[in-house]
Amino acid sequence: MQISTKFTIAIHILAAVEYFGKDQKVTSDLLSSSIGANPVIIRGLMSDMKKAGLIDIKRGPGGITLSRPLDEISFYDVYEAVEKSKDELFHFHENPNPKCPVGRNIHAALIGRLEEAQRNFENDLKRYKVSDVTADVHRLVAKEAG
Repeated sequence: MQISTKFTIAIHILAAVEYFGKDQKVTSDLLSSSIGANPVIIRGLMSDMKKAGLIDIKRGPGGITLSRPLDEISFYDVYEAVEKSKDELFHFHENPNPKCPVGRNIHAALIGRLEEAQRNFENDLKRYKVSDVTADVHRLVAKEAG
């Protein structure tokens, strides 16, 4: 199982909007600089996050703002917004040998367990809030400052 970097980049975007948004206009260029990724990738994720109601994007002087408080945004909300291949976290190999007793039965033996593991994973994501991450960022920045 592997979640793409879209998820952690989206969390980074939300944290940066919260951190910088009080003092300056947050733009895709600012986010790109913070994240170390191409602005085109950032804008694509921002579009997904806007559609999901996590951020607002105003052209011109407005910049990027949060649509709701970060303590109301779970990791699952972010995951739902940006991950496109989340319907099945686990993918079966496509050509097991039907003449082999393991090959012809492996999918049936695994499917229920994998579905349960995915449900548990998604439920765990619902427990974590983006505000927990931003609180840690603020704490770590303050610690760095002495």
